[in-house]
Amino acid sequence: MGTILTRYGDGTPVEMSADDIRRDLEEGTADAADRGNIPALDKVELDHLIDIFSSPHRFVGVEPGREVVLTYDGSPIKMLRAQVNVDRLQCLQIYEKLLGADTLEMGHMDYSFKPVKPIVTYEQPLLEQVLSVTTAPVFYGAMPNLGLYSQPDGPFPNPSELIPQGQIQEAMDSYEAAVEEAVNDIVYVSSAMYESGADAIILDTVGAAGDADFLAGLKATEILKEKYPGICIELGMAGEFVLGMHGDLKWDGNRLAGLYAHDQVKLAEKAGVTVFGPVCNTNTSESTPWNLARAITFMKACCEVATIPVHVNMGMGVGAMTVNDHPPLDVASRASKAMVEICRLDGL
Repeated sequence: MGTILTRYGDGTPVEMSADDIRRDLEEGTADAADRGNIPALDKVELDHLIDIFSSPHRFVGVEPGREVVLTYDGSPIKMLRAQVNVDRLQCLQIYEKLLGADTLEMGHMDYSFKPVKPIVTYEQPLLEQVLSVTTAPVFYGAMPNLGLYSQPDGPFPNPSELIPQGQIQEAMDSYEAAVEEAVNDIVYVSSAMYESGADAIILDTVGAAGDADFLAGLKATEILKEKYPGICIELGMAGEFVLGMHGDLKWDGNRLAGLYAHDQVKLAEKAGVTVFGPVCNTNTSESTPWNLARAITFMKACCEVATIPVHVNMGMGVGAMTVNDHPPLDVASRASKAMVEICRLDGL
């Protein structure tokens, strides 16, 4: 066999031998197993990945009958990234009627609950218009984004300024205050959009500001599920493990800092999450085989313990996708096929 064309995590093309690809696959799964204290991929699974990377075709896919459902976040924003000048209603019609999307997701350009709260009455009639011209389920999404609650953007002292000054307790207090404010905003906006007809709510990029951000997502989900027992909530994570920015926050007796996907999903289930979106970050200096074996190792462990649907995050910089606004099809299709066939997940 000659060389196989693949890429680095930054999208740069590279030719590798089959032996080099196997070596990177083994090193990638070993890295995940060591960090997450989970089983590495076995020989059969690694051989299957070799077969996927060895395919000479530009695009690969799963066999008929093994397709999975797709959910999305920030759909209108991504349409604008491609310089397609359409409003959100038209964007979602394009997703459904031209791209064949399984689900639709409407979010505001700021895509955070805090800035949406004062304009939610403008979001509600637009959602109602979207619902009237589409058939697929319509999600409404935004981020908890605790970074917006600290000064100068928010009311609370900035932990990033307090910590270098040795004001550790003050920084922790600020995170805790921000959590409660964020929970109020998430519940307010989600309630308004759900009562206006949204089929589901997406809490996206949860944990971006660390354990306090994850706590806000869990608390808000718990409140929404009690308020609306039938509500569908998809919770998508920001990173492969929870950063301990506070360090001592707990939910349901579990310390949040340092949790990987297979532990995150257990808490999400308890909170009432309907669909969980775990993440594995892409290393730009490693090859796609290395990144994919590593990502699948984490995601497989998550799927094995989950009792709710799992939609692995597959986009720019996560799920072994390259760090590009528009990941190349050769990587996107191989990563998606491998995730579906090895992890046996419910969607992407």
